Amino acid sequence: MTSLATGFARAQRWLREHPLALDAAIAALALACMVVGSFAEPYGEHGPTFGARSPGARSLLLMTLAAAALVCRRRQPMAVLAFTGVLSLIELIVGEPSAPVAMCAVIALYTVASRTDRSTTWRVGLLTMVTLSGAAMFFGTTPWYTQENVGVFAWTGMAAAAGDAVRSRRAFVAAIRERAERAERTREEEARRRVAEERLRIARDLHDVVAHHIALVNVQAGVAAHVMDKRPDQAKEALAHVREASRSALSELRATVGLLRQSGDPEAPTEPAPGLDVLDELVTTFRQAGLPVEVARADQGVHRPAAVDLAAYRIIQEALTNVRKHAGPGARAEVSVIRVGTTLEVTVIDNGSPEGDGPDCVHARASAVVADAPRGADGSFQEVRDAGGHGKGRTDGDRGDREDRGGHGLLGMRERVGALGGRLSTGPRYGGGFRVQAILPLTARTGEDR
Repeated sequence: MTSLATGFARAQRWLREHPLALDAAIAALALACMVVGSFAEPYGEHGPTFGARSPGARSLLLMTLAAAALVCRRRQPMAVLAFTGVLSLIELIVGEPSAPVAMCAVIALYTVASRTDRSTTWRVGLLTMVTLSGAAMFFGTTPWYTQENVGVFAWTGMAAAAGDAVRSRRAFVAAIRERAERAERTREEEARRRVAEERLRIARDLHDVVAHHIALVNVQAGVAAHVMDKRPDQAKEALAHVREASRSALSELRATVGLLRQSGDPEAPTEPAPGLDVLDELVTTFRQAGLPVEVARADQGVHRPAAVDLAAYRIIQEALTNVRKHAGPGARAEVSVIRVGTTLEVTVIDNGSPEGDGPDCVHARASAVVADAPRGADGSFQEVRDAGGHGKGRTDGDRGDREDRGGHGLLGMRERVGALGGRLSTGPRYGGGFRVQAILPLTARTGEDR
């Protein structure tokens, strides 16, 4: 049974790939049936008899021409139907008795119905049925109500109905296939989008982790090098902080990069993502690095979504890292986390310092303001106002230099806040220093919502 099914499938596939051969086989089969049927006498003395009559030369010629036309039925269905219909009319009118040439017209009508629209099928089918049936009834030698004449009407009607049903089924299958392909493409695009978003999120985490800990290591290593000869105890303490910061960096890197592991990979990370619950530990590392930080919180008992919790932690981490790198040795920072309605406001400010507000520091910190500057219709930066309302012009001439000198910290913050549907504002403070404020919705958007 298996070999028989395999052979049938191969034959079906071959015929589908060679439609002309299939049409030739159908034409030959139709010719054979018509020739055999022309030897039958349906109204014999004792009922239908075979061999009581034989077709004439004209009937054989008409049957041959009609069968030959079926070879082209797929390429020119309407022309083949018209040609076979004319030959059938000739045979029905002048045949004594008529041969079954109308069989070819029935096959041609089926082809037309299966390859055109329904309205065309109705018009052409009705015309074919009326013409052939009327010719058989009015010009035949037998009474008009005989089964032979009614059969012409029935066969043409069934051919039109069968062709329309096949066309409808093909359209239905094509629609299902197209819908499935479109759904597959949509799933692939959604999968690629999710992969891209996940890579971006992991890249932001890696940037925040590396920038924070490397900045602390750099500061403590500089302190150790400065006091190594005169105050070895203080140098030893600074090196201990370097070691602790390095160990913490490695742990966070391992947890972040571990997100890229496959399900079967060993040693998958089990540590939870950092959040505001460990904010005190984060602040302690900055205090140990020499940056005084004050924390004010009014978010007790607030349920924070995981994405909001991580974003708030990373924003504070990046902002304090920027303060430590750019604000100078005499700077102080303040961190506030406050719930306002359905949002969480995270603010980090610093007072700057005379030592830290030199030209290089100003340029590096001004790039953060450029990221927030509004743009005109031509893409140029317009005037930006600081917290005190003083206008500071931004032009295309200095935009490139400031962006080049800036890093990706502000951009990473903006992407995090934007992904959650929040708002981020950054800029210099009136009287000196810098301010970073993020407003995060406590109902965070997810990938499905977007």
